Amino acid sequence: MILGGSGLVGMAIARALLPLKPGLLVISALTQREADDGVEELRAHAPDGVEIAGEWGNLFVPAALKDERRDTLLDDAGARGAMLDELYGPLGDEALLRSALGDLVLRHRPDALIDCINTATGFAYQNVFKSAQSLREAARRGPVDLETIEKHLATITLPHLIHHVWVALHAMQAVGTRVYLKIGTAGTGGMGLNIPFTHSEDRPSRQLLSKSAVAGAHTLLLYLMARTPGAPAVKEIKPTAAISWKGIRSGDVVWRGAPITRVDAVAPVSVADAFVAPPEPGRGGEARLARREFGRDTLWRDTGQVLQGVYLDSGENGLFSPDEFEAITSLGLMEFITPEEIARDAVREITGHPTGRDVVAALDASTSGPTYRAGVLRQSALAYMEELERDAEHRSVGFEMLGPPRLTKLLFEGEILRRICGGSLECAAQLEPDAAARDADALVASDIDLRTRILSANLAILLPDGERVLRGRKVVVEPEPAEALDDTAWKGWVDLRAANWEAWRDRAVGVLARITGEPGPEGGSQWDMEPWHRERTIRPGALAAWVFRYEDEGERIKR
Repeated sequence: MILGGSGLVGMAIARALLPLKPGLLVISALTQREADDGVEELRAHAPDGVEIAGEWGNLFVPAALKDERRDTLLDDAGARGAMLDELYGPLGDEALLRSALGDLVLRHRPDALIDCINTATGFAYQNVFKSAQSLREAARRGPVDLETIEKHLATITLPHLIHHVWVALHAMQAVGTRVYLKIGTAGTGGMGLNIPFTHSEDRPSRQLLSKSAVAGAHTLLLYLMARTPGAPAVKEIKPTAAISWKGIRSGDVVWRGAPITRVDAVAPVSVADAFVAPPEPGRGGEARLARREFGRDTLWRDTGQVLQGVYLDSGENGLFSPDEFEAITSLGLMEFITPEEIARDAVREITGHPTGRDVVAALDASTSGPTYRAGVLRQSALAYMEELERDAEHRSVGFEMLGPPRLTKLLFEGEILRRICGGSLECAAQLEPDAAARDADALVASDIDLRTRILSANLAILLPDGERVLRGRKVVVEPEPAEALDDTAWKGWVDLRAANWEAWRDRAVGVLARITGEPGPEGGSQWDMEPWHRERTIRPGALAAWVFRYEDEGERIKR
């Protein structure tokens, strides 16, 4: 499946994939016309047995709204609210099913997903700067209405990007996609902050810098996606030159699907009269129409003629005149790369042949991971801190500065387990839950230092009856409306109920099974081993790490 498959690079990749004879090749476009044109072109060259399918719509909104223009969505209160609910609401299975992208991936179940959408441009050019200025001006005039606030929220880039990456990852995990390849961007065609090609008087414009910032954030999210268990193989190719070209023509000059019409000035007017602010009858589409039509027949007139010329079609970047193309691709400026060269690298990466162009692999190779020296020093640091604790005759356990609250909860529960079991992991594996609950309750009641440390770390203590709690000045995890008590306690309460000690007993059994089921150093280096494995003692930090790594499936898969 190729997202943005009808575009310049998407079609080049699709053509390059056809000789591999995929059973199904799906191209996704913004409009049905674009999708149909792409499918028609590919079918003319497809080998026997290759099925070509087209999909269309805006993949950054709920599936029910995918065929609506963005302006229409923002002007409709219900549609705007639904879009913002997705961007700022909870992420989960329902959000995945409602998403246009999630729906597309779940329906087609692609083995390989190639994303050629210019995501950074789509998000950054909603122009949060202009929206913020309008919002402040509205606030100066008086109370700001909900529509103005919501329209501004819809322009903020990171919620869009985070939601998009989250949906993409979980949809691909759900269907078992094996390869995800992003065709990204640097935002400036490989040029620096001195880039002279921009869309504003600034050099570079803030929108252009937003585009580069979003592109960089997207790359780092892909870097993290590649380190997520169950994710596909994640790759990104980031062209750093102008991409051209699709065709060269002579004829009508078209912008966004419509011919550009020639206009002419009516007569000379003073500067003051030429730039009077246009009337704004209402909001949304009416205001935009008024601004567009301002000055008709008084300042300018439509000639009724279509602008014609010789042009190079650069795909999504529009039509360039011969002089524009010559300027932008000149040596020492943006220069250019062909879509076929990008497609060649894309297909090689998909088929397992490294090209040296994968940005995610480059980050893997150039970032600084864990080191041998740090591993050796870790043991010295732990030993010294334990010595200081013995001298001070207290246990620090947790301060709730690292977080999340669940970590601090696990640490204190591990400490309680250590004390009632005398530090023995074998004892923990044989706990009687009701007795453990009574012992834990008595320990918390009698040990002022332990109790105040828990409460001062902003954790609540749920007593064995499941109805009463101990709490301090602040509780970092408070119950959500209609939230089950078990869910609240799981997130960050020290839970003294018998059921929780039964869970700790099962964990201890699991830890011992892993330790005893694996050989020691004599078995080679194939197993992860830590010093406490041989001691079989209860170490709260080590047990919390075990829970995060195995029970919560938070294991690191790259170093």
